[in-house]
Amino acid sequence: MHNANVEATLAYIDQHWADLLYKNTQDTGTLIGLPHDYIVPAAQANAQFNFEEQYYWDTYFILLGLNDQKYSQLAKGMIENLIALYKRFHMIPNASRLYFLSRSQPPLLTSMILLYKETFGCSGEWFDEMMAIAEDEYTTVWMSTKHPHWRKIGQLNRYYDINALHDLAEAESGWDMTPRFDRKCLDYYPIDLNSLLYKYEKDFADWYRTKNDLKTAALWDNKAQKRAQIVDELLWGHVRKFYFDYNFEDEKRGLTWSLAGFYPMWVGMVDDKKAKELVKQLGKFEKDGGLSTTSRPMINLSLLFGSVKTQWAYPNGWAPLQWIVIKGLERYGYTEDANRLAKKWLKTCTDWYATHGVLLEKYNVVTPTREPIKGVYPSQTGFGWTNGIYVALARDYA
Repeated sequence: MHNANVEATLAYIDQHWADLLYKNTQDTGTLIGLPHDYIVPAAQANAQFNFEEQYYWDTYFILLGLNDQKYSQLAKGMIENLIALYKRFHMIPNASRLYFLSRSQPPLLTSMILLYKETFGCSGEWFDEMMAIAEDEYTTVWMSTKHPHWRKIGQLNRYYDINALHDLAEAESGWDMTPRFDRKCLDYYPIDLNSLLYKYEKDFADWYRTKNDLKTAALWDNKAQKRAQIVDELLWGHVRKFYFDYNFEDEKRGLTWSLAGFYPMWVGMVDDKKAKELVKQLGKFEKDGGLSTTSRPMINLSLLFGSVKTQWAYPNGWAPLQWIVIKGLERYGYTEDANRLAKKWLKTCTDWYATHGVLLEKYNVVTPTREPIKGVYPSQTGFGWTNGIYVALARDYA
């Protein structure tokens, strides 16, 4: 991987943001109007499938690449768009489409707010307003114990959809589709979701400390500590030494080894001993082109799941998961592993761009020169979160 090729890829991304920029201030058909410009995941001329909407969890990973001062208003506007959706619909939908109001996506709102604050700075008034709405989202959407937001069930939380259908709840996870949940997503406590809610709780604790409200901060710290304890009791495989999604109906952990098991490192939920055990499992996922979403399956997934195409699985690698794992490793001092994996991913993206002149939404990390496995929609080029994470990794590791 030559620096000139990295620079060429970065130049492409910087120019391509304009192609992904969208403005829609009024409701148009099913497309919901938003007050500010935003980046869509992909925009391909004459494509059979295209994006015109802003997506919830994509936004965080896109913001990672909008770290130049010239993008500060765009970045702020994209956060405020999500806030506008929350104020209007009392939840942040999967994306800004009316037909996505049945579900949300992985909760990363506090992470976006903090990222913007750290990158560009902001007024205390703006920060407090954004965090207060995130706190309301946590309570109203993610901790609700009844329909239409029945995500808190028993001791922990699950993905949900207003239609109470397993496949649509799986779509809320962002991993549509994946072998993680055995097509029964509503029955699972997902490790990534409960890690992200732990992060919300710690972020709120830190926020209240900045307001010198130590009593409320301690309450949030206690919520986070309790969640971490339950996650370790139910989702930690004591024999396999890894985190797995937990089927609370069958009272057993899932069998799928997935990169979701590294989310606890990214949010700082594990001690050094568990972090060491997690790092030992990297070999199950690390391939020539980066990290595979799941380990290599023992059986043919197409036979198990019929016609459903599990694109969030081996041999595909996705930019957001590379970021989560790499930054989790860095957080616990595994800088050599983080550096190696970052450079593998950068090389995969750089080489593909050098050959094809585009970046992809996902890659075949087992054989990086081959096309990735397709999902329920056609493979996309562009691509919002791939671009954002490439910029961030190139800044830190190239």
